[in-house]
Amino acid sequence: MSNRTMLGLELGSTRIKAVAIDENHVPVSSGDYTWKSSFENGVWTYSLEEVWKGLKTAVAGLEHRENIAAMGVSAMMHGYLAFDKDWNLLVSFRTWQNTITAQAAAELTEAFRFNIPQRWSVSHLYQAVLNGEAHVPEIAHITTLAGYVHFMLTGVNAIGVGEASGMFPIDSETCDYDAAMMAKFNDLVADRNLPWTLSELLPKVLVAGEQAGTLTAQGAARLDNLLAPGIPFAPAEGDAGTGMTATNAVAPRTGNVSAGTSIFSMVVLEKPLEKVYEEIDLVTTPTGKPVAMVHCNNCTNDTNAWVGVLGETAKLFGAAPSTGDLYTRLYEKSLEGDPDCGGLLVCNYMAGEGVTHMDAGRPMVIRKPDSKFTLANFFRAQLYSTMSTLKIGMDILAGEQVAIDSLTGHGGLFKTPVVGQKYMAAACNAPVTCMETAGEGGPYGMALLAAYMLRKEAGETLEDYLNAHVFANAKGTTLAPQQADVDGFNAYITRYKAMLDVERKAVEVL
Repeated sequence: MSNRTMLGLELGSTRIKAVAIDENHVPVSSGDYTWKSSFENGVWTYSLEEVWKGLKTAVAGLEHRENIAAMGVSAMMHGYLAFDKDWNLLVSFRTWQNTITAQAAAELTEAFRFNIPQRWSVSHLYQAVLNGEAHVPEIAHITTLAGYVHFMLTGVNAIGVGEASGMFPIDSETCDYDAAMMAKFNDLVADRNLPWTLSELLPKVLVAGEQAGTLTAQGAARLDNLLAPGIPFAPAEGDAGTGMTATNAVAPRTGNVSAGTSIFSMVVLEKPLEKVYEEIDLVTTPTGKPVAMVHCNNCTNDTNAWVGVLGETAKLFGAAPSTGDLYTRLYEKSLEGDPDCGGLLVCNYMAGEGVTHMDAGRPMVIRKPDSKFTLANFFRAQLYSTMSTLKIGMDILAGEQVAIDSLTGHGGLFKTPVVGQKYMAAACNAPVTCMETAGEGGPYGMALLAAYMLRKEAGETLEDYLNAHVFANAKGTTLAPQQADVDGFNAYITRYKAMLDVERKAVEVL
């Protein structure tokens, strides 16, 4: 057995992570760097200087870097990075968090007859055109954060098809940008006399298993020569694609739920949806299979704040529980609550929410005089709230008769055994599996894609590779939905939908 490892880099919303796996696909070394977005001049952004500081810190934490045989870059999807012909950044990086492209998203959705969310790269580009922004005529390249890092390390302006599907719609037959929609975009901007067409701006599309360049000497220098030039790269992917890979959810009728600061589900489709839904994004797996994505901005932030307050309360009485113990005890306490949370309601909206058409958020706890206001019911309502908006989107898929054989959960919401898994099974009315191997999430998935590129056999699909070599003996637990929990969550969600009128009024007056 050689000591070769495969490296996955991921630039997430709160951490930049590096995870190396061995030839048995087991994580053997990791490093990370904590960062956060900033709100500057009305735009949520990250500094590109900090991108490189964070990557160097994460890579420096790896052991035996000389053994890396293949690697790849992943990052939070969507957003807008616009460069001139010499790859100089024209405006600050506009992240997925921004909700400043409503007009563009609506006009593109109508023109394409295909849902184009506000956070997609093409929405940002078209909004900049509509705004008449000065940088637009100078644009020579637009890409994502993963695409930018990949280009700077390899000199190859290309991204994986899953990542590309968050920039512009993909034709699943060709695994390339949809030509008819691209022509419609060019028609929309024809009267602007721009010196470019859309195809000239977008990165090339590659599928999993293809090689996407090697680490150049210039790229290695950007990482302070912590890695040697010549390492082959897999196509850069978004956090959706790497999450699907890390949870073995890349085949039709499979799906995964990633739950942390935000929450999103990915369900691989057998056939196209009948209608266009603003609540449902259509993206792809890393091999180009169509995927229905329900993306929600709000998940655990409000719960985290309440855990902090309850921790402060405990300290008043001389107790000093660790943060981990607080979460574990409160999660487990919620299991004693009523299946419908005793009539309590929680709205966890710290920010706006596209699925429910909210431009801003006001967290709330609501109860009627006859509600059973206990700690167990309160915290169960907190946890229900983290997945209620997701359920609204998943119910749309259920109405479209989308079949789901299995859902895999990963992220902070599932760290406490059983609890989040049990409630998610009830919300989606489908079995939910949590696997030990998905603990590192996105960077682990990116490392798996690098391993697939390096080690796949002729004709071996990504699904076959993951099933045969990675997850055949994976340890995990599966919980099927319990009818009492399903009924309780359905009762809760009925009240939750009615409560959204209160939330809209709160945003208006507070």
